[in-house]
Formats: sequence, structure tokens, C-alpha cells
Amino acid sequence: MTSLPRRALLAAPLLLPALAKAQGWPERPIRWIVNFPPGGAADTLSRALGESIGGRLGQPIVIENRPGAGGLVGADLVAKARGDAHVVIMSNAASHGIGPVLYPSVPYDPLADFTHIALVGTFASVLVVNPGVPARTLPDFVALARGRPGGFAYGTGGNGTMNHLVGQLLARAAGIELTHVPYRGSAPALADCIGGQIPAVMESLPIALPHLKAGRLRALGTSEAGRDAALPETPSFAEAGYPTARSTNWFGFSAAAGIPDGIAARWGGVIAAALADPRLQERFAAIGVVPGRMGAAEYTALIAAELDRWRGVIRDAGVKPD
Repeated sequence: MTSLPRRALLAAPLLLPALAKAQGWPERPIRWIVNFPPGGAADTLSRALGESIGGRLGQPIVIENRPGAGGLVGADLVAKARGDAHVVIMSNAASHGIGPVLYPSVPYDPLADFTHIALVGTFASVLVVNPGVPARTLPDFVALARGRPGGFAYGTGGNGTMNHLVGQLLARAAGIELTHVPYRGSAPALADCIGGQIPAVMESLPIALPHLKAGRLRALGTSEAGRDAALPETPSFAEAGYPTARSTNWFGFSAAAGIPDGIAARWGGVIAAALADPRLQERFAAIGVVPGRMGAAEYTALIAAELDRWRGVIRDAGVKPD
């Protein structure tokens, strides 16, 4: 008979309550915070993933939209739920990579105040214009913007978002002036662009794609290094000669800090199983999303690297919050 080390025997009683708690979880519905309005990328991915998880946990998942301040409001709500394993969020570049280094005062720590579980998906930003705008290519757009003293207006779903910053990076790379017009979410920004109230919008590809396919908007460029499979006819900003405007939108899954390790591990297994589901993969592919393949350690490292990257970009480019 193999005997356990004395250290393991001493530690075992300490682990039993945590294991019991993990096995009994969840005890009530899951509060899934979406820190942007309905209709945006965070909302779309949360609902798709929530549906795929379905009954795996034995409790309903309640999607709760808590927008504001470029995603900071919803993220702060989860940060303040420390130790509550029933509160989660679709963490993202805006609230966990850009906002914390763009704004002078953020009420939470994007690393220490969360238990980061997994990367969910990545996708490009896309510059779209109303079909009435006399620009069919990105060079056309740059030439048009140069002829407009005071700046060419572009909308996004809010201050401090990836799309906001990508617009400013493109303006700097192209030597043009672009005036940021923040909206309360993607839906109203795109509606105004379709209606001609604003000429251009920088938007997440999954949200803009249906309007592009329907001909309501025109795509001029995308933000990743190469062309996107969902928009094969549209060059990237890098292809058009502006490699410093390159970026990738990312969304992940996070819980509040201080939850038991066993519950964090269970969440990791549930999310991995959902992302491996061919039905979800097909759904993601249809909207231009690449499923994430990072677990807790890799995703946490990604967030730390993104904070460093955007801190430098914001400093070097002189980007200021609106």
C-alpha cells in the first residue's frame, strides 16, 4: 500500500471545504454581465456562448447588460463581487486592455480583481462608410479626409473602446484628422451611418458584417495584418500601407477574483467544451470570429501584454479620452 506524504495528509482537511463548495456550485442562477449595450460584439458573443453552455451547469444564465464608460461600469460591478462565483463577465479589450491605461482613474485592477478563465474569440475592426460617401477604397477615404478641414467624423460604440483607438491609430498613420463621435453602443452608431447622419463608423466585424452583406454599408479596410476570411475582397489597413493601425479585438471569459480554484477549473472546462462545439464554431465563423484557444494562464498573460502594448500606443500617439 502506497502511503501519502505527511504534507498531503495535513493539507487534505483544508481542501475538503473548497472541494465540497465547488461540487455544490452553482447554487443559484449565474449573473452574466455584458458591459456594453445590446447588439454589440460583447452582447452577441455572450448570448451565443451562453446558449451553447445551455444546461451544463444546472442553473439558468441571466445575461445582464450594464454599459457605460467604455465597458468600465460593468467591469467594476464584477470586480466588486469578489468571491462570488455566480457573477461573470465577457471581459474584453476595452475594459481590460485599453480603458485601464487610457483613463486617468479606473476603479478596479484588470488583473488582480478578476479570475480570468479563457479567451473566447478574436476578430477584426472594420472601417465602414455610408454608400453615399464618395470613397470606394481606403486611399479614397484618406484623400477625402485630407480635404476636410476640421476633421472627418467617424462613430464608434463608445469612448475607450478598441474601435475608438483603432480610428485614432489610422488617423495618425495616414496623417489625417478624424473626429471621434462616441455613441451609446454599436447599434445607434451603425443606424446613423446607414441613415447618413454620420459618414463613417469603425466597428467590430461581427456587428458590421450583416449590414455589409446587405449593401447598407461599404467596407474600406480591416484592422488585422491580413485580409479577413469573412471579407476577402477588403484589404487590411496594413495592406493599404498603414501597418501601425493593426489591431485585433479580443473577448474572454472572466469571473470575480477570490472564487475557489475548483469552480474556476470547472468554468474552464465548461467554456472549453462550448468552444469545441462544431455548432458554435460554425456560428462564430459566419460572423467573422476566430474561437479562442487560451486557458486561464495564457489569457491572463495576454491581458497583461495588452495593457503594456496599449499603454505605449496611447503615450506615443498622444491619444486622449474624449
